[in-house]
Amino acid sequence: MAGVWEFKNGVLRLVENARPKVLVHVPSNEVITSYDVLAGKLSSLGWERYYDDPDLLQFHKRSTIHLISLPRDFSKFKPPHMYDIVVKNRNEFEVRDVQ
Repeated sequence: MAGVWEFKNGVLRLVENARPKVLVHVPSNEVITSYDVLAGKLSSLGWERYYDDPDLLQFHKRSTIHLISLPRDFSKFKPPHMYDIVVKNRNEFEVRDVQ
């Protein structure tokens, strides 16, 4: 089964042939193409690397209880990870369809 799971109106469903998504840093309109780029953007927003789990790339913001956990391999960086970043950094990032 290929596709993306979508939760809408209280129902979870598989969306077939969903368009690929990218994470965009809104102020610079820059597409995030690597964890190095993402780490730089997050660092400028006060996020710090958290080294508790060697299997994950994690960021913590001291002023919050939030933790961003990402797969170590950027090729496994998927929309749920992107939306997690968007929710924790309002007005800084958004998820867009690949053009």
